[in-house]
Amino acid sequence: MSAVACLSAAAVYALASGPGEQRIAVPVPDARVAGYCAALHAQLPAKLNGLSRHDLKPDSDLIAGWGHPSVVLRCGVPRPAADADPDTDAAEVDGVTWSFQQDSDGSVRMTTTLRKAYVELLLPPKYAHDASPLQDLAAPVKRTIPEGV
Repeated sequence: MSAVACLSAAAVYALASGPGEQRIAVPVPDARVAGYCAALHAQLPAKLNGLSRHDLKPDSDLIAGWGHPSVVLRCGVPRPAADADPDTDAAEVDGVTWSFQQDSDGSVRMTTTLRKAYVELLLPPKYAHDASPLQDLAAPVKRTIPEGV
């Protein structure tokens, strides 16, 4: 992973788990990808593995959060460099493939693969042991973001 990607990911996590208002780095995808992300945002579940959805700042169709500390979804992120590595851990959950990366702080980043838009889910250390949220996200991802690269 590039140094910029590492710093960006660390900043997102720090913002998602810090005290007070949660501010998240919002991706800046092209219009086509933003359209897929808006469709996904409209179909995201109110609960993710039992965690209630809540607003994040800034208000955007490209981010969503559940629980505290927040499990953060960002749609329209760049393709992770790890996707080019055949040794990257990945799993298919209900028809959606996700790559997994463990961060040094114990959090886990999961990113969709082989879709027209990349969706990233960041699990803070408190929830990093459980990939169950991917089951709740599979149907909305399949309905709104076509397969392909």
